[in-house]
Amino acid sequence: MKESDLTTEPIAQNLIKLISNVCFSVFVFTVLIFTAIAITYQPPDPWLESAPALTKLLTDTENATFKIDSSIFKTGEDIAASPALSPATKTEPVTEAVIEESEEKLGNLTVKSASSDCDELKVVNCSDPRVLIAVQRFNLKVFKSIVFLEYQSPVNGSNPDECDVAWRFRNKREKSWRRYRDFRRFKFGFGEDCTYKVFHASGWHSGVNARRPRARSNPSRSKGSPKVAPVARDRDPEINDTIPTLGSATNFRKGKYLYYSRGGDYCKGMNQYMWSFLCGLGEAMFLNRTFVMDLSVCLSSSYSLKGKDEEGKDFRYYFDFEHLKETASIVEEGEFLRDWKKWDRSHKRKIPTRKVKTYKVSPMQLKKDKSTVIWRQFDAPEPENYWYRVCEGQAAKYIERPWHALWKSKRLMNIVSEISGKMDWDFDAVHVVRGEKAQNKKLWPNLDVDTSPDALVTKLKGMVQPWRNLYVATNEPFYNYFDKLRSQYKVHLLDDYNYLWSNTSEWYNETRLLNDGKPVEFDGYMRVAVDTEVFYRAKTRVETFYNLTKDCKDGINTC
Repeated sequence: MKESDLTTEPIAQNLIKLISNVCFSVFVFTVLIFTAIAITYQPPDPWLESAPALTKLLTDTENATFKIDSSIFKTGEDIAASPALSPATKTEPVTEAVIEESEEKLGNLTVKSASSDCDELKVVNCSDPRVLIAVQRFNLKVFKSIVFLEYQSPVNGSNPDECDVAWRFRNKREKSWRRYRDFRRFKFGFGEDCTYKVFHASGWHSGVNARRPRARSNPSRSKGSPKVAPVARDRDPEINDTIPTLGSATNFRKGKYLYYSRGGDYCKGMNQYMWSFLCGLGEAMFLNRTFVMDLSVCLSSSYSLKGKDEEGKDFRYYFDFEHLKETASIVEEGEFLRDWKKWDRSHKRKIPTRKVKTYKVSPMQLKKDKSTVIWRQFDAPEPENYWYRVCEGQAAKYIERPWHALWKSKRLMNIVSEISGKMDWDFDAVHVVRGEKAQNKKLWPNLDVDTSPDALVTKLKGMVQPWRNLYVATNEPFYNYFDKLRSQYKVHLLDDYNYLWSNTSEWYNETRLLNDGKPVEFDGYMRVAVDTEVFYRAKTRVETFYNLTKDCKDGINTC
């Protein structure tokens, strides 16, 4: 063998080994990176993913529809980028800096000269601006999860050392600009230099002298005049559920409308209803048209207390109609059809209308249509008659669902704030899913045992401090099921607050006005919505399928 062969062969082998080692190192490093990502990555809520991903998710089932609702669909106030100020009342939060600025304006005056004996001050002057400053500072210190937006001037309480104060606020976990109201009673004493100091604050809505004036009935009403449903004594004046009108027939003719006939989505789950409704509203925005909206909602049997589909529910029971009116161009279906008939009766020339028989006619094909009314008709069999089919395929690239326009009902959110306020915004929560899932051992083999009373006590001991306020959000129908937790925690259940929707409540009176004076049932969807929102506001949140059991949320082998 030649000498050159002896010298070159080892060099080539070493080079190959070096390259192999480098490649192997890169491979190992890449695997480590992907492993770390897989461990730490938490996928987003599938409902909030892109339209193509959602379309695939929905059409995986045999009939291209949703599964039975198992959770509350997130709405606009849940996914907003950041809290915003109300467009109507741009109220700045009351912060420590704002309080200090108020103190500077007042100067360094004390309640009484330093040489005086503070014990002589038996009566608190509630009109003194320093009383309000003391309350503001106390609230900032105690209620960390609240943004205080506006205070009213303090008024006298029941005793000489008490003042009642009302304010508007929002919770930091809610990303909308909506404001809520609280009024409490404060007991005062005096600190150094005879400055006002809050010694004690009573509970939620305890400052009754600072509440809104009660509505008075009209004693002059004659016996023959129509009976009007009573108005709640502390009615929220910020809710405006009035239905907008088009005005004159001329205004109707000048408009451009997108009208969806009722399709197969009706009486399906609320999640499917919202997904389809936002598709129609998104198409109307894409076409620069007013969306014709049916306020009648069919509650599916999965949330009906009667166990069957219930038609004739009002959209305003569940969603914020006022916010929808402010963010989208809509007209109520009844108003629209009445104006349309008026025009046709009084004019020989009919309203230009284009009827669209199939969802396969895309929004892009309708973009240049000049008709006054584009009328989508969903007469095909399921699943061809679902509204959301309009937004599938290529349309998904053009139609953006306006999530920002759909918020939960302010009336339901008032109940959420009331429950949270009763616990002074200082509570933990556990979500206990039971019901049919706990009975289905094939899909959830461990759920029933893992959510038994003994198991709950054992698991929560390691996650929630003893004697904390513990809110239990659950679909368990037996109220006493959680009694064993009461030996460790101050347990709160939704039914503890059923007076908030009883026949003497604000919610009851206001929803009855929407329903032509007939009582409205606090149904299963409302219960889950309130339960979920209270759960979101807890300081520590314990989930069923992440903390209490190893079973998968959607059944075996779906984790």
